[in-house]
Amino acid sequence: MILPVPIPPEALRAFEAQVPESLRRPDLQIDFCAAKNGGKILDSYYEMTLADAFVLEAGITAEAEGYDAVCINSMSDSGLSALRSRLTIPVVGPGQACFLTAAMLGHKFSVLTMWDRWKPLYRKVALELEMHTRLASIESIETRPDAEELLAGKEEVVFAKLEAAARRAIDHHGADVIVLGSTTMHQSAEFLSSVVEVPVLNPGLIALKQCEMLVQLGLTHSKVAYQSPESLSDQALSAVPAVF
Repeated sequence: MILPVPIPPEALRAFEAQVPESLRRPDLQIDFCAAKNGGKILDSYYEMTLADAFVLEAGITAEAEGYDAVCINSMSDSGLSALRSRLTIPVVGPGQACFLTAAMLGHKFSVLTMWDRWKPLYRKVALELEMHTRLASIESIETRPDAEELLAGKEEVVFAKLEAAARRAIDHHGADVIVLGSTTMHQSAEFLSSVVEVPVLNPGLIALKQCEMLVQLGLTHSKVAYQSPESLSDQALSAVPAVF
């Protein structure tokens, strides 16, 4: 599970907590790591490009270390196509996984996001999957995200804003599925599921279970669709020093 921005090791615990004991298995090892360098919070196309590069580097390392699958722990799906081209193991992004799952569970879905600066992330995935007609709306609560503390200490205010945004999506835009717009929002999933009448998709868990399924079934991405490079330049990324 690769975070697309560099964060200190102790901050990874908040992301690791998104996987409940009920979804863990004794024969399944789930490890979280962060990109060693790059942007801070994916607030722009500039940072999105940096994230693509360093998620690619982290995924290459994961396959070399013997992991069976790579999951990008962000709705940005950073480096997804590049990793599928470079690796032979399955690579899953929460953006694609959530949008496709939402399309199975309902007719139209809305994304709830922390702020407007993340809206290009969802538009990118919708266009790549040709699902823009299924995307009812992107609802922002205009609250600057925190990649290290997540929602800790802000639950009372943020949860109320998210509930209001979900109601707009359902009542005014016709959404019948809600997608959380970031894995940093996973602490709100249980609350939202209890106050709205439609499915609420928690992106990190959706992507994790998709990875697990592909590994169990022995499936990986098509090398006709994601052609391998003729030559490798992995050292161009591995030579860059880590932030932490």
